[in-house]
Amino acid sequence: MKNVFDVLKERGYIAQVTHEDDLRERMAKDPITFYIGFDATAESLHLGHYVQIMVMMHMQNAGHRPVVLLGGGTTMVGDPSGKTDMRKMLTPDQIQHNAMRFKEQFERFLDFSPGKAILVDNAEWLLGLNYIEFLRKVGRHFSINRMLSAECYKARLEQGLTFLEFNYMIMQAYDFLELYRRYDCQMQMGGDDQWSNILAGYELIRKVENGNSYALTFQLLTTSEGTKMGKTESGALWLDPDKTSPYEFYQYLRNVDDRDVEKTLKLLTFLPLDEIDELCSVEGVELNKAKERLAYEATKIVHGEEEANKAQEAAKKVFGGGLAEDLPTTEFKETDLTKGKDVLSLLTETELVPSRSEARRLVQQGGITINDEKVTDINYVIDQEAFVEGSLLIKKGKKTYHRVVIK
Repeated sequence: MKNVFDVLKERGYIAQVTHEDDLRERMAKDPITFYIGFDATAESLHLGHYVQIMVMMHMQNAGHRPVVLLGGGTTMVGDPSGKTDMRKMLTPDQIQHNAMRFKEQFERFLDFSPGKAILVDNAEWLLGLNYIEFLRKVGRHFSINRMLSAECYKARLEQGLTFLEFNYMIMQAYDFLELYRRYDCQMQMGGDDQWSNILAGYELIRKVENGNSYALTFQLLTTSEGTKMGKTESGALWLDPDKTSPYEFYQYLRNVDDRDVEKTLKLLTFLPLDEIDELCSVEGVELNKAKERLAYEATKIVHGEEEANKAQEAAKKVFGGGLAEDLPTTEFKETDLTKGKDVLSLLTETELVPSRSEARRLVQQGGITINDEKVTDINYVIDQEAFVEGSLLIKKGKKTYHRVVIK
């Protein structure tokens, strides 16, 4: 079997790593326990997390042991990495609720049977820390000058970095030390925006335990234009089917830019590299086959084969001129339409757009079609007569479809 380190490198996951040759050799010899942390800032994981999940699956399939670290403690502080404003403060109950939702989702991707994978919450050790003792034992190993030069703090320094957020790096480093002691966890992995935080844990283990460990980051999922992939007009692309339907998930990946197809096939699917090369050896319209394969394979991993088949069939029906049953759907009561509903309200209530101002812009620019008729009047009202056999089809732009039905 090929060394999984080589697999991750060939598929384009790896961004930075400490002691590359040593780590590659170490991973070829014996199973290694590694971890990735996930702060519970929302009710669902999203497309950016999916890249990290793929890495964990590659590693577990090669015999290594993942530790999924839920950030019940670190979420109380908030990671300033890549942020220009302080993160929204969540209550302990909200954080624990989100963490439990994460746990349910991870169980779909990883095998948590004994010896295979571990799921643990850092609230277990962080929330009970004695502050003075923690500063004396851990804080003394951190240089303020070095911390302030870290990439994860730079954007926040100009806006005003709070002391609360400043503690985040030390807490994440302590997580690595704790997992090293508890589970012989020798490697921390994460997105490349976490490099400074991960290095801090790597160095803390060396200073406190005189131990060997490794730090590895992987590429952030971005478009060819450098923007984060997975951002839609209605928000993030969630892995929870109740927040982003399997069809919406499928359609997002089906519509990626031509320049991003090969990269996303390597990162978001398990297709062999030679098959990906063949799929991506064409240009123009012929590349649609590769996009359909990307959307299908990723949807199958996230939502299962049945939902992937439904999404694929729904897409074929829509683009073939039919109305599919598996489209994203919003239900209205007859009483909701007694006096009619203006188009701006319809677009926001179906969550096709995040605000009325965005709905107004789309309508005025000709970006909304209802039942094959373009709507350009922001005062346009939809009533029950607009529904055909209790159903109405909205198209936003060229590729986003949504069905509205009357209960």
